[in-house]
Amino acid sequence: MLLVRDELRRTVTPGDHAVSIGVFDGVHGGHRLLIQRLLDEARARDLTGGAITFHPHPVTVVHPDVSFSYLESTERRVELLRELGVAFVSVLTFTSELQQVAAADFTRVLVEEARMRLLVVGEDFRLGRGGEGNGERLRAIGVEQGYEVIAVPLLEDGAGVARISSTRIREALAAGEMEEVASLLGRPYAIRGPVLHGDHRGRGIGFPTLNIGVSPDRALPPNGVYVTRALVDDQAHGAVTNIGTRPTFDGQAVTVETHLLDFEGNLYGRVVTVELLHRLRGEQKFGGVEALVAQIERDVQETRQWFA
Repeated sequence: MLLVRDELRRTVTPGDHAVSIGVFDGVHGGHRLLIQRLLDEARARDLTGGAITFHPHPVTVVHPDVSFSYLESTERRVELLRELGVAFVSVLTFTSELQQVAAADFTRVLVEEARMRLLVVGEDFRLGRGGEGNGERLRAIGVEQGYEVIAVPLLEDGAGVARISSTRIREALAAGEMEEVASLLGRPYAIRGPVLHGDHRGRGIGFPTLNIGVSPDRALPPNGVYVTRALVDDQAHGAVTNIGTRPTFDGQAVTVETHLLDFEGNLYGRVVTVELLHRLRGEQKFGGVEALVAQIERDVQETRQWFA
């Protein structure tokens, strides 16, 4: 727990706090509702609102054999949470040691290091060894340690059909349903990374692309071609993005390559955000470059029509 105490001391703002705890992967619509409730309750009690999250995701520690990918990088999660208005975001390192800490011991640290006076969490939240810290247990601990607990009902989608969750977003992403992903997130699903040097094949066939460096632990939709919007220095450009192994050229590794419409310039080394808006088609292997170019031309035309 020494590491947790140190991480809290380095990030928590002065004063008494209302706190929300969670992984917040994706910072989706449900998370935003939770943070808004946190801030409203904090103001009503003259407290400062803050968020506590974890990295790596607890599931990677509890089940190290399970493959896991993130909807957002830790850096972007912190940015999104700060944009919602919290005064601080503490990223705590989740370890096998922390996994075994009892709920009461963990909240005691929050009371001592973060001056937690109010805990606002989702109604399905669990904390502590074996998930023993449910809402009822946390309220009982709070009476002893001097903090309140508010459990917020989970947000349903617009039709009230199903609860919004990171798992549901991953399922939609895996199906390439980018419009549904955007609806659940409250924003388009985006990839952000530096522009890397590739093999320059795109330029050679008349469609120069940006080779976006993406962390291997980021969740990606199925291989294929997507209507996208590329953000460069706050300037938005319509774009066509290919995610895949480039089977026509016998590629192996998955790459993210973006062709900006009506753009000329050198962006190597720059950080670009690519918003994935709509899936045009799946990945294909063509018999030659001419067939590939003809299909890219159709992809560009469909993209222009989509934006129009």
